[in-house]
This record gives sequence, C-alpha cells and structure tokens, in this order.
Amino acid sequence: LILGVTFKENCPDLRNTRVVEIKDQLERYHAQVDVCDPWANKQEVQQEYGIDLIDHPQGPYDAIILAVSHKEFLSLDLDTLKAENGLVYDVKGFLPKTAVDARL
Repeated sequence: LILGVTFKENCPDLRNTRVVEIKDQLERYHAQVDVCDPWANKQEVQQEYGIDLIDHPQGPYDAIILAVSHKEFLSLDLDTLKAENGLVYDVKGFLPKTAVDARL
C-alpha cells in the first residue's frame, strides 16, 4: 500500500510526484500495489499515470509506505491494515516513531 500520490501534503497537485517511480519499482518485483490518496483527483491520476486509486485501504498489506503526509492518514489504524509480519515505512517522518518500522 502506498499512502499518497500528490507532490506534497494536503494538496491535490500531482506535478513532480515521485510516487509513480516507487510504485513502478515495486511492481518490477511483482508486488501488487494499491495507492490511496484522498486529495488526488482519481480521473487525473488515471489519465496521467495509469494508476487506479482506491478509496479506502482494505489490508492486510505486507508493506505500507507513507509517501505523502496528508492529515487524513493520521486517523488510519495502520496496525489493522498491515499483515502479521508487515512493515510501515514513513518517507516523510510524519508519523510517531512508535507507529512505524522505518523512516527517512
């Protein structure tokens, strides 16, 4: 699961997003990747990048990557979304250290 696709937090701007590259790299390893972003326009993301956004993460996910620090992601219960041996990686350093397995 990748949380966020926009360029920056709490903003619908897709220009210069690097999330597409993360998704592409994961898929090269045959990972099935869901992308969720409450700020992004679903039609625009599909048209520009060929990504179908999901409305709500369903889990369980082997890995959850917080790529964009949207305020809505603070209310997600990541423990219920990740698989038993899953991990949470916080690219933005947005979540508390105790809520993630690794961060930049």
